[in-house]
Amino acid sequence: MTPLLEARALARIDPERHGTLLAPTDFTLAAGERVAIIGASGSGKSVFLRALALLDAPSGGSVIWQQQSVGAQRITQYRACVCYLAQRPALADGTVLDNLRLPFTLASHRARAFDRDAATALLLQAGKSADFLDHSAADLSGGEAQIVALVRVLQLAPQVILFDEPTAALDPQSAAAVERLVTDWFEAAPRSRAFAWVTHDTEQARRLCTRRLTMHQGVLQP
Repeated sequence: MTPLLEARALARIDPERHGTLLAPTDFTLAAGERVAIIGASGSGKSVFLRALALLDAPSGGSVIWQQQSVGAQRITQYRACVCYLAQRPALADGTVLDNLRLPFTLASHRARAFDRDAATALLLQAGKSADFLDHSAADLSGGEAQIVALVRVLQLAPQVILFDEPTAALDPQSAAAVERLVTDWFEAAPRSRAFAWVTHDTEQARRLCTRRLTMHQGVLQP
């Protein structure tokens, strides 16, 4: 399998207390893989995923994208291909449509155009009608906000998505909609896409993923 994303001795130190948040970690995500990362709260799962997404600067080590190190000059390109989805996504003021248009104002996606029909189709897959685009983001439930955040990512057709407990706070119906959208995105190009999914739910990990790893006190274990 072709490596898409790698971490080599990736580490994070607490900048205030100087304790180890993430021990030097090696990790490979290959095309076609669906990797679950499980572990207790506070074990370092989110720390690892955010460092891998380069949202928090690593204290050591490197992130490798398609066999090239991701330095400062490649971060924009990297973020066009590798997306991160948080458990509680931040939505901008305005409507659902405003939020779905937002990524195309960023440097990493300015070469692309927003496709309203494609976004509407994704929302329909999640059980949302076309008029959902006009809803105010401030009025959305937690599940609806997560679906909007996921559609906002999926419309970019990334090669890799890093999911940070995306269904942990959702009702069963919303969680099922999120899982269905992710499965459809992956199966549209299973030989060139991959994802890592942080979860507490071992049954969900078994259902969605083909490989499982465990995080314990900042150490990633097979």
